[in-house]
Parts: sequence; C-alpha cells; structure tokens
Amino acid sequence: MNIPVWDDHEWKPLPRLEGPVWADVCVIGLGGSGLAALAELSALGISAVGVDARGVGAGAAGRNGGFVLAGLAKFFHETVARFGRETAAAIYRLTAEEIQRQAREKTDLIRLTGSLRIAADAAELVDCRKHLAALRENGFAAEPYAGSEGEGILLPTDGVMQPLHRVQALAQKLHEQKVRLFENSPVRRMVPGSVVTDAGTILCDTVITAVDGGLDKIFPELRPRVRTARLQMLATAPAPEVNFSRPVYWRYGYEYWQQQPDRTLVLGGFRDHALEAEWTDETEPTDFIQGLLEKFLREHLKVRAPVTHRWAASVAYTADGLPVLEQVRPKVWAVGAYSGTGNIVGVLSAQAAARLACGRPSEWVELLDQARRPAGKVGSPL
Repeated sequence: MNIPVWDDHEWKPLPRLEGPVWADVCVIGLGGSGLAALAELSALGISAVGVDARGVGAGAAGRNGGFVLAGLAKFFHETVARFGRETAAAIYRLTAEEIQRQAREKTDLIRLTGSLRIAADAAELVDCRKHLAALRENGFAAEPYAGSEGEGILLPTDGVMQPLHRVQALAQKLHEQKVRLFENSPVRRMVPGSVVTDAGTILCDTVITAVDGGLDKIFPELRPRVRTARLQMLATAPAPEVNFSRPVYWRYGYEYWQQQPDRTLVLGGFRDHALEAEWTDETEPTDFIQGLLEKFLREHLKVRAPVTHRWAASVAYTADGLPVLEQVRPKVWAVGAYSGTGNIVGVLSAQAAARLACGRPSEWVELLDQARRPAGKVGSPL
C-alpha cells in the first residue's frame, strides 16, 4: 500500500531535467523546505533551479501527519532548560509567526484549530503543567485542558494542514512564476560548479541540499550527529463515531492523530516500540508497528471505521533537536534533520539557507547559533 491519505488527486508531473541548464543556485529536494528555499531565492532575484529524485512532496513533506506546531521538537520548557529562556522564547515566537503567515497565505490548506498535548499518565501530566507554566511565563497562549481526549494542555495557535496539497500548491505557484523545477531527476554527482543528474547537468555557483530523511546518507560527514528514522502512519474511512476537533499529541508526542473535516482519522506513532529497527532509511510500513497503531485505534480511540491507508515517512533527527543548517562543503549548503518538525522549522531553515547562500543575514540563523553556543558544539552522537 504505502500511499499517504493526502495523495487524493491527480498531479500533473513536472518535466525531467534533460541537457545543461545554468543558474546561480541549484536546490536539491522539492519538499516543503526545498520549495521554501526556491521561493526565497526568487524573491531575492536569484536565478535558481530545483530538482528532485522523485516528485514534489514525495518525501516527508507530503507524507507526514499534517501537524502545524510552534516551537522545536522538544517541548517548550525543555527548550528553555537547554538553550535559555531568551533564545527559546525567540525561536518559539518566530515559529508561531510563521504559522500565522502560512495560514494567511494558504487559507484553504491550513486550519488553525489549536492543538492538544494529552498526558498518557500521571507523570506526564506533571510535565504538561511544567510545559504550560513555561509558555505562560513567556507570554505565549496556552491553557489547561480536560476533555474526552484526556487531560493536558491546549495550545490555541497551532493547527493542521493537508501537507501534500501545500507543497504541490507552492510548486505550482513557482512553476507559474517561471522558476525551473524538475521531477524524476536523481542527482548522481555534486562537484564544484555543477550538479549532475541522469540526463542533465545544472551549472551553478552554489548548491542547497534541502532533504530531511537521508541527509546523513547524502553527507557522510553529518553521520555523527544526524540519524534517519521511519515514522509510520495509517488513516481510516470516515469515522463519525468519534469527534476530535483538534490534533492530539499523546505520550510525549510518540502518538499523534487528527481527524479531518470529512471525519477520516490519521494516526501515527509507536516508533519507540521498535527503536533500533525504526532507525532506518527504509520507508515501507511494517506489520509490527502497524499492528500497534491499529490496536490503539480500536482500543484507545474507539474508532470502528476500516483502515484505508498505511504508509511511512523518512525523517532525520539530531541529538540536540536543532536542525542542520550549514555549509558542509565549499559552496554546498545542507538543510534538514528537523526532528519531526519540518512543516514549520523546515520552512524557516530553508529560507535562512537561501539567504546565507546569497550572503544575506538571517534572524533564524542567529537564534540557532545562540542556541548552540552554551554547549560549544552543534550536537552529540545519537
């Protein structure tokens, strides 16, 4: 199966790269981050070309759970403890502003429903209260919550999206603006001044590789601190027997679900139940994790509707939860490893990478640098 529930309409394929093309910048990857980099380069008046081994949104950008959450991968109080109050608050504020920006631009694709963090047990409920207190102390909207989902906190400025439609809409907009995008064009070689695919070559000054899962495979030098994991999900037919008006993070975010307007339900999780097996760049769902998901669907969520889709996404993690955003080789930038937060953090990081590649400043980069400074290093091995 391995087809995400989001893939529900026809997509007119973009051309394959054939022959030589010239550009100032080549962006590798046509997911949410790669397309954000291309949009930023276009706004800056920089000539750019985008290529993807498969298609727009074929990776995690079109296969994730569709959550739109402020902050980094760690909960806000953990981010404060690790990086300091001022830096953590500034990072959270920028991600929250990015959510609002995307919601204004994509009113048909993003719904600001708020999100719930629900405690799986008493110990997690104590942690939820710490999370709530830290948000409120820094002026961010958050409320205690108790409802049919359980007890925890409500974050009213978060939301959900249709992730594949979002990236396809952005790709179509860029295509209409004459930004050159090529699908089904796997990169075989990157050398100074050129990017070589099966049937073409991009002659360029700078390369931005905007890939989440598998970034450590592309750049072996990142392996000490970047590791790729498989996240598995399923979706059901319409389930009128339940009513989840907001997306839910449960058990520290290991399980997560949302119910769409048509009443279908999307559920992911249980990666930690086979942790070593799920540290992989394989993207086929497994019987073991899918079995756990379906058991949770039936017994905990009380959903009776049949499962219609099962799929997996490949995402990369860092030990400190900060994304990779750096020049890994001369004139070659890497951006990725969002630790499961690519819908917002990926966009901000890719925009920043585009600016850095052109010698422009970036507030996002300054904040990430501040976050890394106390430890004196970018991360430790996973």
